[in-house]
Amino acid sequence: MRILKKPVSYCLSIFSAVEFPAPFSFRVLRLSLGIPARHRAIHTSGANQMRASYPMDQSPGTFVREKGTEFEVMNSSNGAEKPYIWPSPEGGHKIDIGKQIFCNRSLNMKNIVAVGFDMDYTLAQYKPETFESLAYEGTIKKLVHNLGYPKELLRWTFDWKYMVRGLVLDKKRGNILKMDRHKYVKVAYHGFREMSKEDKVGTYGSTLVRDAFDEPDYALIDTLFSLAEAYLFAQLVDFKDNNTGKVPEGVDYARMYRDVRAAVDLCHRDGTLKQMVAKDPKRYINEDTAILPMLKMLRDSGRSTFLVTNSLWDYTNIVMNFLCGGRTLYGSIPCNLDWLQYFDVVITGSAKPGFFNEDKFANLFEVDLESGMLLNTDNGTPMSQVGTTSPILLPVEESNKRCRVFQGGNVGHLHKLLSIESSSQVLYVGDHIYGDILRSKKVLGWRTMLVVPELEREVELLWELRDMRKQLRLLRNERDLIEDRIHHFKWYLKFGSTDDDEKQTISSTLHELASQRDQVRLAHQLAQREHHQKFHKVWGQLMKTGYQNSRFAHQVERFACLYTSQVSNLSLYSPDKYYRPSEDFMPHEFHILLLGN
Repeated sequence: MRILKKPVSYCLSIFSAVEFPAPFSFRVLRLSLGIPARHRAIHTSGANQMRASYPMDQSPGTFVREKGTEFEVMNSSNGAEKPYIWPSPEGGHKIDIGKQIFCNRSLNMKNIVAVGFDMDYTLAQYKPETFESLAYEGTIKKLVHNLGYPKELLRWTFDWKYMVRGLVLDKKRGNILKMDRHKYVKVAYHGFREMSKEDKVGTYGSTLVRDAFDEPDYALIDTLFSLAEAYLFAQLVDFKDNNTGKVPEGVDYARMYRDVRAAVDLCHRDGTLKQMVAKDPKRYINEDTAILPMLKMLRDSGRSTFLVTNSLWDYTNIVMNFLCGGRTLYGSIPCNLDWLQYFDVVITGSAKPGFFNEDKFANLFEVDLESGMLLNTDNGTPMSQVGTTSPILLPVEESNKRCRVFQGGNVGHLHKLLSIESSSQVLYVGDHIYGDILRSKKVLGWRTMLVVPELEREVELLWELRDMRKQLRLLRNERDLIEDRIHHFKWYLKFGSTDDDEKQTISSTLHELASQRDQVRLAHQLAQREHHQKFHKVWGQLMKTGYQNSRFAHQVERFACLYTSQVSNLSLYSPDKYYRPSEDFMPHEFHILLLGN
């Protein structure tokens, strides 16, 4: 756990201790009326280490400048005011909390010589309402037309808001799970039916050996690409349960999941999805005008920039043209290669996460930018083609202006092309906790930044619901205090030397305390569920499961040096910034540190 330096942190999982007067009195009704607004010192977590004073009734998007800091008042609630990039005259002042970069491990950007990016869902943020719906519809068609599923599936619809990242699919049982950092299942659904507490404990909590919740029996939903297939899996589970005769005998939940994966792969293999995106990128990809200034700022600061994507060159060129200039295949402004000036090396068809294994043999081909043909290379060095005496080379003046584009290879080739001497000199930005972040961090020791688009709304809701979180904390403390008194009286009644009158008094007190405990417990459960549903009607907070960090949050903390809501947030900070994390703390330090504020 982490605690931030004084004053008290705007980290809503941290609360001060509460003292209850004796004798104990029941105060649930008072708590339900809300807590009066007070002035509190707020210290935002993350890289900027900003300190400011916030009135508790102040609007959630307002940041107050403190003397001697680089921040000043800004209003982010209406989204009308665009953020300035750091190098501009107005830059260095305004960073909305939803745009901040948060830090898990110290990272001094002065030590970074190369910054790399993934493309899909990192530089290119796809619109879930259109792109995920397109993926869902394509997968359904493959299931029906290629894998023999009933035609009535074609009438199904997709709720793109239903699934979230960090879930785990139990392929054998047809369950969708959300668990905390200790791998305890806290929310579970069978298809779209919520499982009771007894069912959860009976299935996942009463075994002699803890389940690892990993492949091959489980599927991890760690990327936004997987949300549509997770939703379809839940639909198929319900369909199988309610339509026994329509599902062929022997087709179990695990088989249905394999079929969904096969259908998704077919969509990618035949180019169905990418052809639709290429026709109308604006329909499927969010425009971000800060990407080019961000890339230019990094290059002007003397750093190399590179792109490593699993997409092939033809699709990469279309997407990057749209992101870097609004150019499309069929638009009034034709596609060109101008965007390459913002990169030193581009590697397409990288086959991540295998790309990050330097020992894995993989041929590196150079892409002929005009024809798209692949040219043989010797670890990036051009090779003579059969029938020629010298390799095909660009004119010197042209080769100095343009970056080189490759397909395949591995991280060893990239290090050589960029003259990287130490893996810690590389910062890589991606969206996939496993494919981009875990491997590059754990295997290579690259510095990493995870892009979490959902984070922007999450932190804004955290601010709005801070009083509700305070009420939850008070209710929880009140319940614990009542339970402690019940245990004490029961012990005294059993082992203490008491007369009949005293026993009668204690029994009466116990009855009253039990009634109070039940009321507090119910009030806490209802308030906790309401708070849970404010973030998501089914799965709650992305980064929390109850009072614990979620499994997804645990992975973010372990493997991402930095994390933020979108890649262009880098443009809001100095390219030489020293990102510093908040202070770690353990439970035994919790009340001591908070009482000291």
